[in-house]
Amino acid sequence: MDRIFFVGIGGAIGSVARYLISGWVQTVSGSVSFPFGTLFVNVIGCFVIGVLSYLADAHSLLSPELRALLVIGVLGGFTTFSSFGNETMALARDGEMAYAFANIAASLILGLGAVYVGRMLMGAVWR
Repeated sequence: MDRIFFVGIGGAIGSVARYLISGWVQTVSGSVSFPFGTLFVNVIGCFVIGVLSYLADAHSLLSPELRALLVIGVLGGFTTFSSFGNETMALARDGEMAYAFANIAASLILGLGAVYVGRMLMGAVWR
C-alpha cells in the first residue's frame, strides 16, 4: 500500500511538472503546428529514466519505494505517450503528414537516444 501512495504522489508531481514545462516550451518555441512541448518532456523523461535505471540496476541506489515514486510516479506522470499519440493523429488528420512523421521520428530517435545517453553518462560518471 505504501508504494501505491508513492506512485500517486509522484504522478501528481510529474503531471503538474509536465503541464508547466511542456506549456512553457511550446510557448517559447512559438510553434502552433509542431508539438515541441510534448517532444521536450518525453525526451527529458527518457533521459532521466536512463539515469535512474542505471543507478538502480548498477548500484542498487533506489529502494523499491523510491523507484515507485520517481520512475513509475513522477516519470509516468511527466512523460506523455498518450499526448504524443493524440497530437500525431491530429497532425495526420489535419493533412500535416510531414509534421506527423517528423514527430514520430523525433520522439523515437531522441527518446531512445536520451535513455542511452542517460545510462552511458551515469556509467562514465559513477565508477
